[in-house]
Amino acid sequence: MEKLYQIFPPELVTFVLVTLFSLLIGLSQRKLSLRREGENTLFGTDRTFTFIGILGYILYILDPDEMRLFMGGGVALILFFGLNYYVKMAMHNVFGITSIIIGLITYCLAPIVITQPSWFYIMIVVTILLLTELKHTFMEIAQRMQNDEMITLAKFLAISGIILPILPNENFIPGINLTPYTIWLATVVVSGISYLSYLLKRYVFHQSGILASGILGGLYSSTATISILARKCKKAKAQEIPEYVAAMLFAVSMMYLRFLILILIFSTEIFVSIYPYLLIMGVVTAIIAWFIHKKNQPQVDLATVEGEEEESSNPLEFKVALIFALLFVVFTVLTHYTIIYGGSGGLNVLSFVAGLSDITPFILNLLQGTGTALVSIAVACSMQAIISNIIMNMCYALFFSGRRKELVPYLTAGFSLVIAINVILLLFYYL
Repeated sequence: MEKLYQIFPPELVTFVLVTLFSLLIGLSQRKLSLRREGENTLFGTDRTFTFIGILGYILYILDPDEMRLFMGGGVALILFFGLNYYVKMAMHNVFGITSIIIGLITYCLAPIVITQPSWFYIMIVVTILLLTELKHTFMEIAQRMQNDEMITLAKFLAISGIILPILPNENFIPGINLTPYTIWLATVVVSGISYLSYLLKRYVFHQSGILASGILGGLYSSTATISILARKCKKAKAQEIPEYVAAMLFAVSMMYLRFLILILIFSTEIFVSIYPYLLIMGVVTAIIAWFIHKKNQPQVDLATVEGEEEESSNPLEFKVALIFALLFVVFTVLTHYTIIYGGSGGLNVLSFVAGLSDITPFILNLLQGTGTALVSIAVACSMQAIISNIIMNMCYALFFSGRRKELVPYLTAGFSLVIAINVILLLFYYL
C-alpha cells in the first residue's frame, strides 16, 4: 500500500482509500438494516456513510495540526446522531446504536489512514465488516450459551492470566524439578486446548455428526470421547455402529495431534525426535478410520447425535484443572524416584502403567524433565504410554458399549491394527 504513495499524489491515494472504505462500510450497513430492521429505521444509505468519510477527510486536511475543524465536525455529527437516535427510539421503538458507532468510526477513517500504517486501518475496516455480517451468528451463540459459560471463561482467564504469572518458579521438593509455575503452566496449556475443542464443538460445529464429535473430542480427551461414543452405541442402530468406531479412531488420531502440539510447546528437542512417529501414526489411524467410514456408510442421518451430545460436560471445569495438577505432581514424583531406584527399566514399566489412566500428565512430566531422563528414553516412554492408553481405550469402548456384538468386530479390527502399527514403529525406534 505504501508504494502507491510513491506513484500517485498522497492526497489522491488517501482520498480514494477513505472513499472506498466508507462505501464498503455503508454497503454493509444498508444490507444489514434492510434485512433486520426495515427501510423505515434505516440510518441514511451507503452514500451517507461515504459522505461522512469524505467529510472527515476534508475537515482533517484543512486543519491537520490543531484539528479544530475536525473536532467541530465530530461534535456536530454526534448531535445529529443523537437526534436521529431519539426519533428512531420514539417513533419506531428501536434502541440499537450500532450504526451510530460505525458512523463515527467512518468519520475517523481519514486521520487513521493518513497517520497509521496500512495494516492497521485495513484491520479496522475488516473488523467492522466481519462484525456487521456476524450479528446473527453472535445471537445464535448467545442463545446456545449455557448459564455458567461466562463463569467458565472467567475461570480460564483467572488460571492463565492471574494465577500463573504470580506463582513462584522455585522447586518446593529438593532434587525434583517441580515448581508451582511448571505445574500450573502444564495445566493451563492442556486446559486451553481442551477449552478450544469444546468451544468449536458447541458453537461452530454444533450441527455436526458422529465423525466430527470424534475429531473434536479427541483434541481434549480421546478416552472421554471414546467412552461417550461407546455408551451411545448401546442405543444406536446396527448400521450406525461402524460410524461410531470410525469416530473413535478419529479421536485417537487427534490425540497424536494434541501431543504433537504439547511436545512442540514444552520440548523442541524431544519434538524433533518423536514427531515422525506420531505424525505417521496420526495419519495411519485417520486413514483406517476413513476406510471404515467409507466402506460402511449408513443410509441414515447421523446428525441426530447432536441432541445427545448436550449431556457432555465442559472439559474446563475448575475441578478438572485441579485433578490434572494433582496427577502432574504425582507422576513427577513417581518418575523421579523410579529413575533413581529403577533406572530406565523402571521408567519403561511406569510408562505402560501410566497408560491405564490419563497419560497427559505423565508425558508432560517427561517433556519438562526431571533432570535425569534422556531424550531417547523420554521418546520411547511416551510412545509406550500411548500404546498402553490405546489398549485401555479399546477396553473402555468394549465395556461401556456392553460388548455389543455388532461393535466388537469393527472395534477389535480397527484398534488392533492401530496398536500393531504402533508396536512396529516402537520396535523400529529401538532398532
